[in-house]
Amino acid sequence: MSLIATNDELSAVAERMARHDFVAVDTEFLRETTFWPRLCVVQLATDEEAAAIDALADGLDLNPLFRLLADQNVVKVFHAARQDLEIFWKLARLVPHPLFDTQVAAMVCGFGEQVSYGELAQALLGVTIDKSSRFTDWARRPLSEAQVAYAIADVTHLCGVYRALNKQLEKSGRAAWLDDEMKVLDSPSTYEQHPERAWERFKSRARKPRDVAALMELAAWREAEAQARDVPRGRVLKDDALIDIALAAPRSLEALSHLRSAPRGVERSATGEAIVAAMERAYARDPATLPKIERTARNGGAGAMVELLKVLLKQASEENGVAAKMIATVEDLEAIAADDKADVPALSGWRRRVFGARALELKRGRLALTVENGKVAVLEWKDAPTA
Repeated sequence: MSLIATNDELSAVAERMARHDFVAVDTEFLRETTFWPRLCVVQLATDEEAAAIDALADGLDLNPLFRLLADQNVVKVFHAARQDLEIFWKLARLVPHPLFDTQVAAMVCGFGEQVSYGELAQALLGVTIDKSSRFTDWARRPLSEAQVAYAIADVTHLCGVYRALNKQLEKSGRAAWLDDEMKVLDSPSTYEQHPERAWERFKSRARKPRDVAALMELAAWREAEAQARDVPRGRVLKDDALIDIALAAPRSLEALSHLRSAPRGVERSATGEAIVAAMERAYARDPATLPKIERTARNGGAGAMVELLKVLLKQASEENGVAAKMIATVEDLEAIAADDKADVPALSGWRRRVFGARALELKRGRLALTVENGKVAVLEWKDAPTA
């Protein structure tokens, strides 16, 4: 157990760990007051040793760490990796590879959705994780012995969780399922910040082209402003206010000041001027160039079909011992209800085998759902129509 704070120590531990088949990785960071996460500690572990790297140590060069994370001969094991990977992408334009996310692997192995690291450690290793130091200030120096012990214990048990999940995947023949899921986490595009796409979080609120244009311009301005100032988005403009302002689309400071959701005094600030300017850009957009508002009917036959598909999805999840979220999303179900050839993951690969093909059969009236012994069951209709 050690705290790495010098370049010689980091180079040596990275070199030793590069000799192993895998290395478990975790991070401690702060993000409450910034847009970009501030890396404070990086924890590494193999079967032979574990260490915590003081990422804020004066003069510490993290390049040996980055080389280890980029080593194609060493599997990098994380739990719920996305935020950790975002940090490494921001610091070094690096996505660690090859990658194994124990949370995703747990969903493939039937542990449910968003299973916590503590739950996995308890279920697979019989270990209770100490979370007493979880919410401490990781940027404050010096780090206490309790903080270092907590950080290293976290990553040490990750080695055992990885081995147990890997064994289950090999036994079930589902390693390829996990590989399929890792493609999203492996892709640099997952971590790139595009202000022009920030509006997509709110697209369900748009009812007409002007709404789309206003959301696009206002969300893009807020995203760029938050990044430039390195503050949380809400410090620039809260989500509720952004939506209300975009839908009202005020074209003057006076009109902006009359909106109840607008920050008090915004009409006298640079923020107010920026908001009005964004609305002017929105009005200037050609409606023909805007993304179309795609809506799937949620009533009548289409809505009923989506509800049936949800039941079938739950049945497929239980039957195959894999989290429903891994198989299909609600958006997938809506797309399938509208189109037999929908371009969604649920209609290809292993998902089609465990769910997608049956979903299409259900739509065509060739399957029926019933309840047997308290569980949903699928019945095949031998005399079903062939159309």
